[in-house]
Amino acid sequence: MLEKISLKQRVIIGCILVIILLMGGIGIFIFTQNQETEIDLSQLVDNVQNENISNPSGENTEENINQIKEEHKETIIVHITGEVKNIGIITLEKGARIADAIKKAGGETKQADLNEVNLAYELQDGQQIYIPNKKDKIENKEKMYITSESGNNVIKQEGSSNNKGVNKKVNINTANQSELETLPGIGESIAGRIIEYREQNGKFQKIEDLQNVKGIGDSKFAKIKELVTV
Repeated sequence: MLEKISLKQRVIIGCILVIILLMGGIGIFIFTQNQETEIDLSQLVDNVQNENISNPSGENTEENINQIKEEHKETIIVHITGEVKNIGIITLEKGARIADAIKKAGGETKQADLNEVNLAYELQDGQQIYIPNKKDKIENKEKMYITSESGNNVIKQEGSSNNKGVNKKVNINTANQSELETLPGIGESIAGRIIEYREQNGKFQKIEDLQNVKGIGDSKFAKIKELVTV
């Protein structure tokens, strides 16, 4: 029977078979690729879901850990005065040193005498730090540099081996702005009023005259009366 098929018919049949084989191969290739794509997509979906379960916010896990650590750091609040660029209340990490407080306050001024301060001293919450002027060690040998919340001296200049000795009283007739600010409850504005008062009215005759200064009432005067003199 094959002998009766002409050459032309054989060529046509051969072409049809080749086309069928090619279409079958293409079909198998497309089917295989679709299967691999479906598997890859399934794995990707599973990975994303697992990541969202472990990290619902979708943020980087390491960043979250660092943020949690930052939020739970213990802090202290201190008041820094004297020869720093930004006098005032600052917040520091627990265990911070005087050097850290000076840096947080914008650094020291050109008049600061850092040789007279223990920059490695570890600070406590509620303390007031005074960074001395280069002239202070001449004018006041027992200048207190750090006071506690209650006004008790924590660090004294050379001349006393007791780091918690008795305060040297502040002379309200000669004390400068920074020295007045070392007194408990006396901030920058009230210290300025004290200086303004004595410039306008002359020297204080007795410590009780401090109550004539606006902002110093009975309770505030009671806190500082043992720490001042005329």
